[in-house]
Amino acid sequence: MKWMDMHCDTVSELFRKRSEGTLWKNKLCVDIERLKKSDSVAQFFACYVNAAEYPGWEEAFDAAEKLIQSVHEEEAKEFCVAGSGPELEAAEQAKKYAGILTVEEGGVLNGKAERVEQLYEQGVRLLTLTWNYENCIGSPNSRDTEVMQRGLKPFGIEVVRRMNELGMLVDVSHLSDGGFWDCIRYSTDPIVASHSNCRELCRHPRNLTDEMLRAVGEKGGVVGLNFYSAFLTEKKERAGLEMLAEHAKRMIRMAGEDAVALGTDFDGFERKDLPEKLEGAERIELVWDAFQKAGITSRQTEKIAYGNLFRVIEAGCGKTSVS
Repeated sequence: MKWMDMHCDTVSELFRKRSEGTLWKNKLCVDIERLKKSDSVAQFFACYVNAAEYPGWEEAFDAAEKLIQSVHEEEAKEFCVAGSGPELEAAEQAKKYAGILTVEEGGVLNGKAERVEQLYEQGVRLLTLTWNYENCIGSPNSRDTEVMQRGLKPFGIEVVRRMNELGMLVDVSHLSDGGFWDCIRYSTDPIVASHSNCRELCRHPRNLTDEMLRAVGEKGGVVGLNFYSAFLTEKKERAGLEMLAEHAKRMIRMAGEDAVALGTDFDGFERKDLPEKLEGAERIELVWDAFQKAGITSRQTEKIAYGNLFRVIEAGCGKTSVS
């Protein structure tokens, strides 16, 4: 089955562990060779920076640009960076695997609105507004109620509007609840939660409430199903694939079958924290099997695997041409 994933941390992991291989072939959970064999046609590659590892936001921005460049350096006969629906379709026709660039940590903008355009011109089509720290855009998810209620800062609202104008997806995964609702309020385009699950099934602040799921669906966006066991179950053990299916079913019930996608978070945590039997992208068929056993229809699975996310890309990515 044709599929596409909205979030993996492979690029950042390869940059840290140069001995692991290349984007084409490596020892991590994701590489292009295995993606192609598993019928994947496109992958969102996150350029993730942990601000705590750098002296300041300027250095973090430089690091994000280096990660972006590392993906462009992989472009070759069978791989390209795509930035819109037509570019994805053209890549598939040309039998090229497509990568879509994202930046995970909006703090790298460091209060400079022109950086949104800089990232866009380098091929970035999704920005995760926060990671785990407060930044110039807003505050992250938190178990602290006061922090969780904080909305976007004025600069954050400006960033959301500029992203809408350019054609860059607004990603609310990691964001505070208050920030989420501001994105619903201020974004004129569909928003995405690139790698989040259902808070009703697993009470982690990284997950979305039923009300939030409904709001994403009503906005025309998608929620990417996250494969991290700690976001699937509150039990201190590896989740079963059936829990992944349960989260998908609840998303369908709350947000609608057009609002569910994949946001695996591959290479964002250790393999042992993936659902049982799932070791990497090459075993994705186990997910389709789990969906079928849980009563998710083949039509719904096809939408989750590819159709819903492609629709959002068509609606929200690449509005502005880059000279």
